Amino acid sequence: MRTKIIATIGPASADRTVLKQLIKSGMDVCRLNFSHGTHEEHGKLIQTIKELNIEMNSNIAILADLQGPKIRLGDIENGEVMLHQGMKLLFTSKPCLGTKEKMYVSYSKLAQDVRPGEHLLIDDGKICVRVVQSDGVENIEVEVIEGGPVRPKKGVNMPNTLLSLPSMTDKDRHDLAFILTQDVHWIALSFVRKAKDIIDLKQLMKNANPDRMPWVMAKIEKPEAINDIDKIIEVSEGIMVARGDLGVEIPLQKVPMLQKKLIKKCIQAGKPIVVATQMLEGMINSSRPTRAEASDVANSVMDGADTLMLSGETSVGEHPVEAVVTMNRIIEDVESFQSIYYKHNKPEHPESERYLSEAIIFDACKLARQINAKVLFPITHSGFSALKMASHRPEARIFALTYDRYLLQQLSLVWGITGLLIEGDIKTSVEIVNNTIDQLKQKNIVKDGDLLINTASMPFYVKGKTNSLKVTVVGEE
Repeated sequence: MRTKIIATIGPASADRTVLKQLIKSGMDVCRLNFSHGTHEEHGKLIQTIKELNIEMNSNIAILADLQGPKIRLGDIENGEVMLHQGMKLLFTSKPCLGTKEKMYVSYSKLAQDVRPGEHLLIDDGKICVRVVQSDGVENIEVEVIEGGPVRPKKGVNMPNTLLSLPSMTDKDRHDLAFILTQDVHWIALSFVRKAKDIIDLKQLMKNANPDRMPWVMAKIEKPEAINDIDKIIEVSEGIMVARGDLGVEIPLQKVPMLQKKLIKKCIQAGKPIVVATQMLEGMINSSRPTRAEASDVANSVMDGADTLMLSGETSVGEHPVEAVVTMNRIIEDVESFQSIYYKHNKPEHPESERYLSEAIIFDACKLARQINAKVLFPITHSGFSALKMASHRPEARIFALTYDRYLLQQLSLVWGITGLLIEGDIKTSVEIVNNTIDQLKQKNIVKDGDLLINTASMPFYVKGKTNSLKVTVVGEE
């Protein structure tokens, strides 16, 4: 499959046997949600995934998802309170047991930031209240606009409020310190509002001086992020359309077209993009998705998303393996149509530092279509040429070659890329090409007479300077 699958790992899927089934079924990336679980539990999972990668000769990537400044209700009396339209009650930043008269909200500057007339949404928008007044210290009075049952720890969204929350909480910093001691390939930052949030995270990572620097993914779920999206894409290695909170923070009817817009922007920038939340939500309890969910997955593939993410379906659902199998089947069927391919992006302006490399990669993808090449394989040190090649969405299969297994696992999240590790004492591009052809023939991916195109730097050891393109006919000396 060209479109990749992220599966969130939780109680339903953390068992080694289930993880192994998920890999066999088409999972490319394991997501560890740091909103839940202990460092010890996450550490054991990471170790198990590493062992399975060796055992199964796979390159499954690990995505660590930081919780971010998620605002939640506190505990509720008797586990539930029913709110009715027109009721008035207090929301407070002072911890208390929630009742129909008063509820705790985990935001210290609640009374300072909200303004009369603004709306607060609870439990993904199921409950809506309007701010009547604030004492400016710790309490606000609200009126229920849309009522219903309210349960403990449910999320609170403030789409109209300019929050003064930092992008990373103390918990996030603590989690980050642990993550950077592990073999984690991607870090997702929640509730990104501006490019500076990503820059600050990367500075923290740099200061920690890890042996390996994970790539950073910006989760787009706040309206402020939309206003700074071009800069956020520029400073991030990837983007996630986190449709759960995003669909609460902005009018839900705007989410589909925004998703398409973000996918287009990321493809043009050569940055991978993940579509997440409620992809196959019905499979949490059912062995089959709804028709609407199947269409949602299909449309995300047709839009050109690099990766689709399963959340509750695989973390707590009753059918985690079936969810991955089902998503894989939908992807496979959609990808059988040629209309999903060819999104050629012209190289950047000639003054760009990477213009020559981008031009070579552009021509390689264009030539592959003209001569019906079976395989494209960039030889890459940093992943740049592989990322750019994938952004053209060629029909020819992409095999990225590198000496760096960690990089191969990072690239597992990217559309269409299969990683091949350069092993042994191979030091020239000619040796690498011949060795790769042998591997592909053994796997029955190519046969004599097929055309292959590879890109590389000359001399081979130079990094960041893709400057050569070669066409090879399999079976010819």
